[in-house]
Amino acid sequence: MTSLPEHREPWNAHVPRRSVLLAGGLVGVAAAGVACSSPSSVKTGPVSASTDDLFPGFETRSLPTSRGELHARVGGSGPPVLLLHGYPETHLMWHAVAPLLAQGFTVVATDLPGYGDSFKPPASTDHINHSKRAMAVDHVEAMASLGHDRFPVVGHDRGGRVGYRFALDHPKVVSRLAVLDIIPTGEVWRRAEQNFARSYWHWGFLALAAPVPERLISGDPDAFFEAFTRVGFGVDPQVYPEAVKRAYRAQLDSAQVVEAHCEDYRAGATIDVTHDEADRKEGRRIECPLLTLWGGKGALPKFYGDVLAVWKEWADDVSGSAVDAGHYLPEEKPTEVAEMLRKFLSA
Repeated sequence: MTSLPEHREPWNAHVPRRSVLLAGGLVGVAAAGVACSSPSSVKTGPVSASTDDLFPGFETRSLPTSRGELHARVGGSGPPVLLLHGYPETHLMWHAVAPLLAQGFTVVATDLPGYGDSFKPPASTDHINHSKRAMAVDHVEAMASLGHDRFPVVGHDRGGRVGYRFALDHPKVVSRLAVLDIIPTGEVWRRAEQNFARSYWHWGFLALAAPVPERLISGDPDAFFEAFTRVGFGVDPQVYPEAVKRAYRAQLDSAQVVEAHCEDYRAGATIDVTHDEADRKEGRRIECPLLTLWGGKGALPKFYGDVLAVWKEWADDVSGSAVDAGHYLPEEKPTEVAEMLRKFLSA
């Protein structure tokens, strides 16, 4: 049993008209070295309401974990595959890809802890409750509740970071891994430079010490959301149905979700990097086949050049290519992405 992190008082504890973060006592997950909260039924939503028609044949499920329930859509038939979303989204980002994959797979698409309608981990001074290691454990438990003990993982953006940590920590569980438009978190910070700081400004902003970003975002959530739409996110109604866009924006009305978003990025600037650097030092590598897809019009080729070469430093069996899209390739090019995933998952 690991020592418990200091529980930090929620940033909005004394702010009028803001809900106070509700969380139980902390318990340890000894096998993963992760401090967890007791199960919580606290919800923010339904953030994903009025989107059932986007997931035909899928069920809405609440999947139990030792820290709380993960909100999920489950559908299709065949071998299982887990889909993990990015920021500032929810499982709804897979609305065009999931039905295509469901033709040959049992698709499980979750809201990450802290996002959408999933449970909200309590903040802690070391940010371990929002670490990708903790989120991976949550998904081991959630998938086990569906009877799945070995399966491929597909993750975009933050979900991709959970995905590769999942593969490193649980190699007997993750059979294949697809990471979309990312490189490992430790590599991001080691290679960060002026272009990164200007383009991915939210990495540093959201990682600022509480409660600065929380209060600034909640002071004008429309303006903050608009900062992403200015670079194309959520603009094209053919790519982002209005119900999906509303769900993404609705997250910023919840103080719990805003805090969780910030804690996710604080973990990404601290404890997640520590975990990555420990793996590099120990020579741990991703054992399963890894597919990396990235937006050819996005930032990765500009920042890092040969994206495949970066991942080959972390895994032995690496394949992948650019997609003619920006950062949000599952939404911008769903048919192409779904076909590339289908071929990889079926190999």
